[in-house]
Amino acid sequence: MTLVAESRETSLSALLRSGSQAEHTAAEGSTFMSELLAGRIDGAGYAHFLGLLRRVYEALETTAAELAHDPVASAVVDPSIERLAAIDADLDHWGRVTVDSPATDAYVARIRASAAWGGLFVAHHYTRYLGDLSGGQAIGRIIGREFGLDGGVGTAFYSFENVPKPKLYKDAYRARLDALPLDDAGRLRVLDEVKAVFALNGGLFAEMTTHLDRYTR
Repeated sequence: MTLVAESRETSLSALLRSGSQAEHTAAEGSTFMSELLAGRIDGAGYAHFLGLLRRVYEALETTAAELAHDPVASAVVDPSIERLAAIDADLDHWGRVTVDSPATDAYVARIRASAAWGGLFVAHHYTRYLGDLSGGQAIGRIIGREFGLDGGVGTAFYSFENVPKPKLYKDAYRARLDALPLDDAGRLRVLDEVKAVFALNGGLFAEMTTHLDRYTR
């Protein structure tokens, strides 16, 4: 089945999930993420990583505010799940690291450019926030366990106080995606951007991998 045919016969949320599976798997399987999930990244390395994510979420949430009334992007924009304040709280615990990051520069530039059409921004929002509400929850538990953290100290990024039941939230989010007024070309354009977002995340992870000699526990 061609992507155009699949786009016509399936929901947008299903198309995005199936159509970006290869890119998702490639990013998720990076050496840095494998080491992080195995508990082999030290606190300084995690602070470095979190500092890069702060720039990503600053761009996401600034752009979200600009698109709050966009006919497409407004379907997913939700200040109640924004992460920037939580990241800042975590950085107060871990410490702030300032480093050059070409991978983050490229990621932030792509987010800013997505303001040109709400569907592009939807791709960025979907990939990051639904990821945080899914696999991100496992990462939060691992960080808490490996560093003996209690009461959410240092792991606020993964705690969605306004989302008591992540599955229900994600189901409702996907329903909003499926209701977006997009034609076949628009749906495929969103899918292409989701693939690009996974590649940008992969680039960030690859960059972090180059620092493993400094950050391995």
